[in-house]
Amino acid sequence: MSTQNAAPIRRTTVPQIAARKGKEPIVSLTSYHAHTAAIVDKYADFILVGDSLGMVMHGMETTVGVPMDLMIMHGRAVVRGTKRALIVVDMPFGSYEESPNVAFRNAATIMKETQCGAVKLEGGKRMAKTIHFLTQRGIPVMAHIGLTPQSSHTLGGFKTQGRDEDSWPLHIEDAKAVAEAGAFAVVVEGVVEPLAQEITRAVDIPTIGIGASAQCDGQILVLEDMLGLGDWAPKFVKVYGRLGEEIENAVSAYADEVKSRAFPGEDHIYK
Repeated sequence: MSTQNAAPIRRTTVPQIAARKGKEPIVSLTSYHAHTAAIVDKYADFILVGDSLGMVMHGMETTVGVPMDLMIMHGRAVVRGTKRALIVVDMPFGSYEESPNVAFRNAATIMKETQCGAVKLEGGKRMAKTIHFLTQRGIPVMAHIGLTPQSSHTLGGFKTQGRDEDSWPLHIEDAKAVAEAGAFAVVVEGVVEPLAQEITRAVDIPTIGIGASAQCDGQILVLEDMLGLGDWAPKFVKVYGRLGEEIENAVSAYADEVKSRAFPGEDHIYK
């Protein structure tokens, strides 16, 4: 059968993600390089180029030290490696908090340099004015509330949010504020399950849970965590593979062969 008349592959759009509220769950993972993005692209509705790359790929203790140029470099790679998923790029710490004008300048740079479809920024009610400013000027924004890693120093670390039920109104207010400001979706990270359910019911945009509730409209995980590429993963992550062990076994076998001069056979050597 000829493929000449096959419909072209089109990227998932921001309105398509927004329209999934209360419908089929939204699938998402992080990716930081073209080859993993090409694999994830077959299954994910959107791919997040998260500033978690600072910790996962570059050995940083937090995401606070991630610069703009690093996000742009990895964003370009993920866009190049994909065809169908919406690509969302994190705005790094210090690139949007100062003022809406600064946020717009940096968000526009990220979108132009990477060709991504949207940006993500952390913060609830305090960032509503900035989210409104960006969305009114053509920049789609995914919000991020609950446990916000860029604020880990003020939060006292990566701590679950909402254990004290008295704090729930503040988190729900954050969710409503970013939705009303124009965010097309909101990541809800590290909050107790009943609070995540309340947030999902309180807003008319999709909630994307990470360590939250199955009642969210979708889920996102760090790819390396769910693949078992490290020695540790957050307790809320189901590990679907043990690639770290497989890589180590392969490298160990290779090193043993080289040391014993059992180099690859004739089928693997140029003549």
